[in-house]
Amino acid sequence: MRYIKYALLAAIAVVLIAVSLANRKLVTLELLPGDLASLLGLNHSISLPLFVVIFGGVGVGLLIGFLWEWIREYKQRAEAAAQAREMDRMRREIKRLKGAQNAGKDDVLALLDEAS
Repeated sequence: MRYIKYALLAAIAVVLIAVSLANRKLVTLELLPGDLASLLGLNHSISLPLFVVIFGGVGVGLLIGFLWEWIREYKQRAEAAAQAREMDRMRREIKRLKGAQNAGKDDVLALLDEAS
């Protein structure tokens, strides 16, 4: 199974390297469209290789997707935490009730009752 994982990672690396080598030309990214940038005085631009732009877009998309899912699953996480607190409370109550039930008994018999 470990070798399959390494083979898959190697295949992905080869594909990413091939895409990077095929898209090495510089592209210019501008902050705003030309007319709006001159109107506001924000003429910022940067030149990057195309593969950096592609991989950056994929990375930003993944981060947005992970954040979206984390926010969406808040209800399930809150419910699971509430259930865990309730289970802990029930375990403490069961332990307290068993202790009260076995108050006058022999220690060995009390242990046997707790085990069952």
